[in-house]
Amino acid sequence: MRKYLIAGLLIWIPLGITFLVIRAIVSLLDRVWLLLPQVYQPDNLVGFHIPGLGVVLSIVLVLATGMIVANMIGKRIIAAWESLLARIPIVRTLYAGIKQIMEAVLATDAKSFRKVLLIEYPRKGLWSLAFMTSDNLGEVQAKAGSKVISVFVPTTPNPTSGFVIMVPVEDAIELDMPIEDGLKMIISMGVVIPPWQKDKLVDGITADENIN
Repeated sequence: MRKYLIAGLLIWIPLGITFLVIRAIVSLLDRVWLLLPQVYQPDNLVGFHIPGLGVVLSIVLVLATGMIVANMIGKRIIAAWESLLARIPIVRTLYAGIKQIMEAVLATDAKSFRKVLLIEYPRKGLWSLAFMTSDNLGEVQAKAGSKVISVFVPTTPNPTSGFVIMVPVEDAIELDMPIEDGLKMIISMGVVIPPWQKDKLVDGITADENIN
């Protein structure tokens, strides 16, 4: 009975949580229509609620915005808008910080959060998973005395909090696992181990190479 109960829970709990999360996201995005005048809202036009229209509108809005700001006129509009925001004390700090983070994470040529690393933390002989955030540290690099990279060591089971550490390049081992698998391992507290195959073994221990 215990085996059957666990097997059933392993099916229904992930399915239920996935459904609840998707429903919450769709419900949140459906509120985008509230920006329109009440007479033009879809619920009033068709006489009933159509779930998911907010998702479509959000995708169309983001794509349209990207197309507009990608050309010369759009860039001038954004520059003028950001110049206006830069004059508002609290807003300029929040906006500039969030934009820099998003540019670092979403840029196609960015190296941020593209590599899962293994570092000795919090002391020698103990290993922790970390994510590389930057290898261009400016003043930190100049005064560190050796080549260092910035890594983020997340906490478990909440990977949104953690520590930013400057690590010498030679002390960081790059793993083959993608970011998604690294996050799964951290969120599951090390229970979910990503599948991995390696041809070379040294004394029964995988021979990983240091990060370049």
